Amino acid sequence: MADSDDVARQSDEVLDNAGSPEENANVAAAGRQRETHMGFARMLATFAFILALPIALLTTNIRLLANAPAVYNYAFDRFNAEDTTGLSRADLNGTAAALRRYLNNGEKTFYYTVTEGGLQGPVFNARETRHMEDVKRLFRYVNLAQELSVVYVIAYVVSFFIWAREGNVRQLAAQALMGLGVGALFIGAIGAFAAFGFGAAFDRFHEVLFRNNLWQLDPQTDHLVQMFPEGFWRDMTILLGGMCAVEAFLIAAVSSVYLMGTRAERRHLPTSLDINSSTQAA
Repeated sequence: MADSDDVARQSDEVLDNAGSPEENANVAAAGRQRETHMGFARMLATFAFILALPIALLTTNIRLLANAPAVYNYAFDRFNAEDTTGLSRADLNGTAAALRRYLNNGEKTFYYTVTEGGLQGPVFNARETRHMEDVKRLFRYVNLAQELSVVYVIAYVVSFFIWAREGNVRQLAAQALMGLGVGALFIGAIGAFAAFGFGAAFDRFHEVLFRNNLWQLDPQTDHLVQMFPEGFWRDMTILLGGMCAVEAFLIAAVSSVYLMGTRAERRHLPTSLDINSSTQAA
């Protein structure tokens, strides 16, 4: 009997400690609100990844091209820079190296001397030099966008492999495909501009990104446009689009193969392991 009384007393204590219906309802509401906030945060993180992936590809390729000596050599060889500028190849190569340093250092004004007509002087005149200050400012934004987007993409991907234990890598692959889809629209626009009406698009690009007309240089006298004429920028735009397209294709191929390879496996996952379950980490 004593044992029975103890059990009854413990049961009564449990019932006494149970919250009231109103308290239980408040706890449930708080839980639902927390789930809503978590879901919204996951949605924002996913949306940011979808945008960051194509930005990372584009800006990384721009940065690679801007710092590649082969790009400058192509410009000088393809468009006969020695003839159009009257400068020696050594001076052209020196200017190219100085430009690469300038785009990566803290100097505000570009200055490099060359020999022209037997006299030494700055390779660019005042108008060209001021335009290069605008170009450098633009490159700082590009570099910042590249660094932030690459860091975010890496952190997002790493988070999946650290916290996703139940198949969420499929979600990552699907989101990568969505990001590449967004990028494909931009790459397609680049290709269309390069193929049709590049001159007008090139001018519009400068009008949007620069607050002045310093970019309007004279091909007869200004070395900057003689070294890097419009045809060079058309070729680099095509190359940039091609690089982005190849990289996007490789990522899309890996993502698609993974999704197809794990489709059958997903069908056999227990309900508790379904990647679409609301209990999964983003």
